[in-house]
Amino acid sequence: MALTASVKEELAHLQVRKSAVRAAELSALLRFAGGLHIVGGRIVVEAELDTESVARRTARTVGEVFGHDCELGVISGGGLRRDRTWVVRVAKDGEALARRTGLLDAHGRPVRGLPPTVVNGSVEESAAVIRGAFLAHGSLTEPGRAAAMEFTCPGPEAALALVGSARRLDVLAKARQVRGVDRVVVRDGDTIAALLTRLGAHRALLQWEDRRMRKEVRATANRLANFDDANLRRSAQAAVTAGAKVERALDILGDEAPEHLRAAGRLRVANKQASLDELGRLSEPPLTKDAIAGRIRRLLAMADRRAEELGVATTSEFAAHASAEHAEQTDPARSDA
Repeated sequence: MALTASVKEELAHLQVRKSAVRAAELSALLRFAGGLHIVGGRIVVEAELDTESVARRTARTVGEVFGHDCELGVISGGGLRRDRTWVVRVAKDGEALARRTGLLDAHGRPVRGLPPTVVNGSVEESAAVIRGAFLAHGSLTEPGRAAAMEFTCPGPEAALALVGSARRLDVLAKARQVRGVDRVVVRDGDTIAALLTRLGAHRALLQWEDRRMRKEVRATANRLANFDDANLRRSAQAAVTAGAKVERALDILGDEAPEHLRAAGRLRVANKQASLDELGRLSEPPLTKDAIAGRIRRLLAMADRRAEELGVATTSEFAAHASAEHAEQTDPARSDA
């Protein structure tokens, strides 16, 4: 949650001069973090926030834009509440504030989504709506495969309204319900970066991009390491198989094989990791890779014919057994199994 706290702290100190934009942010914040209560026959507007800086920003906007006094209180953690919660409450003229911020419609009924004036506002106001929703109940997870910016919504109507505001910023957001809770989610890394820019969280964006780059570099390095490791395993396995075949051929044939074929076989056994080019250069006299490959191939074919006559395992059958033993020794998963 360190990224979430960084974004909220930066947004809480963001300077916004236009009253309409500040009003749009407050409307969204009160809708996503607040509620209407009737106390003594009067409507009270109340918002619960998780940071003091956001609570003070909310109280300042209520006073400077709408001219209402606020009460600022703290609920200590304990029981179901793990952390402290700051409460912004407007008791006097709460109904007037609720009407002006769109929490109540013209008939005095609670608005289930967001007020039409906010939904149909300017692009700046749409960004302010998302900023207010994030300050109220937003979260940003670490960049990576499961990276996401999420907004917990008070209901499906508010979630759809938030998706519409994001669309006006060319941001793809999806509304979904998880265990009975409505959420709006933005998952694409580039989209999250663009949205942070729109909201005004430039320092948090640099932090996000730095962590994102580190994760991508680490993931690329891991993929390359795994690829190289797999290639080395395959090369080692092929060398074991080739060496086992030639060893079996020499055992079967003994002195029956021509000397030049046995010499090629002994080179293969003595230099299991060497390429055919290298084997050719080691030969006396030096041979081309096609020549050394042809001699080894004829040696194996002669040994397989002799093995069939004797009714014993061929070079391929012997090599398959040796290869399986080598795989068990080098692969911990197979050994455990």
